[in-house]
Amino acid sequence: MHQVQPTRLKIALDMMGGDHGPLSTIPAAIEAVTENSLLDLILVGDAVAIRQALTDAGYAEHPQLQIQHASQQVLMTDKPSVALRTKRDSSMRVALDLVEQQKVAACVSAGNTGALIAMAHYVLKMLNGIERPALISALPTTAGSPVFMLDLGATVNCDSDTLFQFAVMGAVMAEEVESIQQPKVALLNMGEEEIKGSDQIKRTSLLLSECADINYIGYIEGNDIFSGKADVIVCDGFVGNVALKTCEGVAKLIIKRFEFALKNSMSAHLFGWMIKPLLKSIGTGVNPDHYNGASLIGLRGIVVKSHGNATKEAFLSAIRQAVREVERQVPAKIKDRLEHLLIDKA
Repeated sequence: MHQVQPTRLKIALDMMGGDHGPLSTIPAAIEAVTENSLLDLILVGDAVAIRQALTDAGYAEHPQLQIQHASQQVLMTDKPSVALRTKRDSSMRVALDLVEQQKVAACVSAGNTGALIAMAHYVLKMLNGIERPALISALPTTAGSPVFMLDLGATVNCDSDTLFQFAVMGAVMAEEVESIQQPKVALLNMGEEEIKGSDQIKRTSLLLSECADINYIGYIEGNDIFSGKADVIVCDGFVGNVALKTCEGVAKLIIKRFEFALKNSMSAHLFGWMIKPLLKSIGTGVNPDHYNGASLIGLRGIVVKSHGNATKEAFLSAIRQAVREVERQVPAKIKDRLEHLLIDKA
């Protein structure tokens, strides 16, 4: 009987992006291929630096790691328009070109967010029926299951049609990546009452409530983002980015205050040692490194954006996110869902 060979996955990594470059991307790439024997990675960037780092780690001849030289690097301070025009041989651009040429199924970068969005939009183009890309990420909730939130900064100004498209894409992500059946979709608003919010939010709410293919549950407020009430939360890029950064700042404040209290109180210090295993468990559950990897969706290809200051663990998390999206063919599923909605509207 003929045995079907397992399908291999190939992903391009922008090795030079982010604050740490190869210091975090090389160890992450090594661990990724170590844990997944079907994964092949193309490491894009300064070939000399990458090869030396692989040699130092004892992985110079690893069959799942291939080096693709790129003579330029997109800096975190580069303006997106300038990077798009002048850095066509950057590690970021070459990685995206590999996706467009269908030599890889996805790319992962920790580089300049604005430049990545501009380059990805230019190189990969948008899916039919999608006007603007969105950054989406899975965030932890008190219910245990993640919530997908978009947009987190790709498109600042959104009309109601764009927000509706975000809702469709978010629902597909929740279904395909987390296997959530009929994910609950909510609009982030300043209140749950129907009279609250801007005209564009109200118009989006009407569009979603009229769509039988979306399990729309209405408005949700900022204090319920992590409650588990919704599986998908939709907002424009300005609101989403501010909300996410504010939540991250509050989390850091709480951790610092807790550390200060433990350090400056003898009884709290002793109590801290007793509950250290519990705190470690809780910390792992809300550690941003484990949720790192915002996907730039709406494109004709898979692009995952890692934090600019990503550690090895964070960049590894982004690689795993790209693998999940490739395995579940997320862009194709979004395309199919949009075509279905357009047919129903016609």
